[in-house]
Amino acid sequence: MVTADPVLDRFPFRFDGAVGIAARAVVFSPDRAWVEVDQGRVTVRYGSWTISTDLLNISGVSLTGPYRWWKVAGPPHVSLKDRGLTFATNADRGVCITFFEPITGIDPTGLLKHPGLTLTVAEPERLLAALVAREQDEGSDGGA
Repeated sequence: MVTADPVLDRFPFRFDGAVGIAARAVVFSPDRAWVEVDQGRVTVRYGSWTISTDLLNISGVSLTGPYRWWKVAGPPHVSLKDRGLTFATNADRGVCITFFEPITGIDPTGLLKHPGLTLTVAEPERLLAALVAREQDEGSDGGA
């Protein structure tokens, strides 16, 4: 289904507790931290970082958390275990997105690629539902 507005949904991050305070030092302002899901892409803005990938690149989406605050507070975090990237503004809940093809993230050279991205948006259940719905729509032939 084609809509007149290609941006279907925007999800702000939820800044809370010590993690939220630390995130504000990196992001500067909550209006610089959001996730957009449109007809074919998911785009994430987290301060000066922007990540965008095709919805067809999403291999899975799940709710995660709570997190240990000292593991997520501050700037974006890269997991030493699996190279997953986390943009955290609270330690409660988030959405973990995994990818078929790892994405570039915080490395300006693009050499470090991330197989997953965790985002602590204000409404994680709604983001999960939007990603699953759009991924299914993109995966269908759309009547073509």
